[in-house]
Amino acid sequence: MFERYSNEIIKLDSFEKQDLLTETFELYHNGHLKIYYSPHNEIINDKAKILIVGITPGWTQTRIAYQIARDGLRNHLELEEIKKQCKRNSRFAGSMRRNLIEMLDELRLNEKLQLNSCGELFADKDYLLHTTSVIPYPVFINQKNYTGAHPKITEDEVLYRLFRKYFYKEAGSLPDALIIPLGKSVQELLLQMIRENLMKEEQCLLGFPHPSGANGHRKRQFQENKNQLSEKIEQYFHHHGIT
Repeated sequence: MFERYSNEIIKLDSFEKQDLLTETFELYHNGHLKIYYSPHNEIINDKAKILIVGITPGWTQTRIAYQIARDGLRNHLELEEIKKQCKRNSRFAGSMRRNLIEMLDELRLNEKLQLNSCGELFADKDYLLHTTSVIPYPVFINQKNYTGAHPKITEDEVLYRLFRKYFYKEAGSLPDALIIPLGKSVQELLLQMIRENLMKEEQCLLGFPHPSGANGHRKRQFQENKNQLSEKIEQYFHHHGIT
């Protein structure tokens, strides 16, 4: 949908909520729940070995994606290049990315990928990585980031339809990737797909904590699950003949 919104994006001079969470970019609303367009889930890297899945793009990601898109349009970059830059610069931006890299390195995923650090997945080795959300567009409840809990995606007709329409296709294009779900809400949806034989449990890093700084239980959850997560990574790479 990037082409549809590009004429509006190029006009932007400010990137606050009052500039972006507007009727211009609104895709759907139902009471306090609103869904908006954002330009950073427009491409799929179907060559990736690692697939990291969030619940929905948050406000920080959304704002960065719009800034990158506006600058790219004003600089007359190719549309495909703008889409790549939006993805590259916005995904899990901020403290969430730092926490994510820290946990993945502690699990020694970097060694399996022959990297010094998983930080390289977000830089020059990003051809190994695809990131996405089970809902491809930002969802807000009272203009706050939707967490996947109230309502659950499976209990909301529109959210559930978006999940099945977009994420099923995206996951299907990466049938052998190691999938890292961020948090319980995403994990529950992956378990549903496992039951439907749409992905394999051995490729999913179940029990991986959400890396948000707002997750006060993150470090405890990680330490509790660290051994089984490390073993899952070991088995995955052994099965795929990479180590």
